[in-house]
Amino acid sequence: MRENVQIVGAGPAGLICADIISAAGISVHIVDHMRQPGRKFLLAGRGGLNLTHSEPLEKFLSRYGAARTFLEPMIRGFSPEDIRSWCLGLGVETYTGSSGRIFPTAMKSSPLLRALLRRLNERGVRLSAKTQWQGFDAIPTIFAMGGASWPELGSDASWMSTFRNADINVNDFQPSNCRVKFLWSPHFATRFQGQPLKNIGLRHGSSHSKGELIITRDGLEGGAIYNLSHAMREQPTRDLHIDLKPALNADAIAKRLSQPRGKMSEANFLRKALGLTPPAIALLREAGRKVDAQHIKDVILKPQGLAGLKRAISSAGGVALSELDEHCQLRKMPFNYCIGEMLDWEAPTGGYLLQACFSTAVAAARHVIKNHAKPLP
Repeated sequence: MRENVQIVGAGPAGLICADIISAAGISVHIVDHMRQPGRKFLLAGRGGLNLTHSEPLEKFLSRYGAARTFLEPMIRGFSPEDIRSWCLGLGVETYTGSSGRIFPTAMKSSPLLRALLRRLNERGVRLSAKTQWQGFDAIPTIFAMGGASWPELGSDASWMSTFRNADINVNDFQPSNCRVKFLWSPHFATRFQGQPLKNIGLRHGSSHSKGELIITRDGLEGGAIYNLSHAMREQPTRDLHIDLKPALNADAIAKRLSQPRGKMSEANFLRKALGLTPPAIALLREAGRKVDAQHIKDVILKPQGLAGLKRAISSAGGVALSELDEHCQLRKMPFNYCIGEMLDWEAPTGGYLLQACFSTAVAAARHVIKNHAKPLP
């Protein structure tokens, strides 16, 4: 029997798409070139799978920048609350963390993936692993082939040339949500690698961000700097300004620094007076700055560019949104859809990436059910 719908890609977008379509009684065939489904999804769950975010929807939607107009109807159609309900239907409970991020209670992706694959199998969804996509077909096809980060996990962007040969505009992939490189001294790199800088503010040009950073042997990573991905990709060597105490103004800091130090070491004094940690103090010195209010509020670092695409959390670029209608259907090739990270949008970490992957998948699935596929007799 030839399935009514083909899905290319067994990541989270492809799998939820298969779930929605098979629930309507329509037969589905998933094709994936990897040996196992959901490889990058499993990697994302190692530190706690961030499914979506609980912040008000208007603020949530602003995270998608220029792609908001395209994505908003789909995210409203399958919202953060809908994701939670879908997870619960698979027997996976979720909770909201202190930062507003939403996670599975188990804090990993494997239970959710196992439950989803089990349900797809029970519905007769066929999964062909280690199978290469053979080109555009006559049946309704949904492409969920991912972006270009972590290519060894499946998303290697090998599909780009085929799409371009079909006169579909595909923008080159670029790193997003990735480490920014800096030239540290050997002492700083060795002593503070892996240590956090918490509750700080960042400024890059007119872009601002707050949150946490992690010091690496050759740079900085973490949510606070990921939020600046687009700006830093556009001007990768522009100075980065770090405010080590964004909750205090310069006058308040100066007043605390004017208190008698007594016999305390400088590091101990700064810890007690301002709550500055050893990594924060070391960063101040690494930047060649005096320990005063002005420089605590403005540590200036010179970036050396972004780390490579292969280890970025996500990627910008992909199928141009102008190539798609409001259901993610290719305008030039009806019955063919593109969803998830293979589309040209980007968002910070915090649940926004998976949300858009799920929402575009559900939008395409619903349109296929309504217009292009019939249930089995």
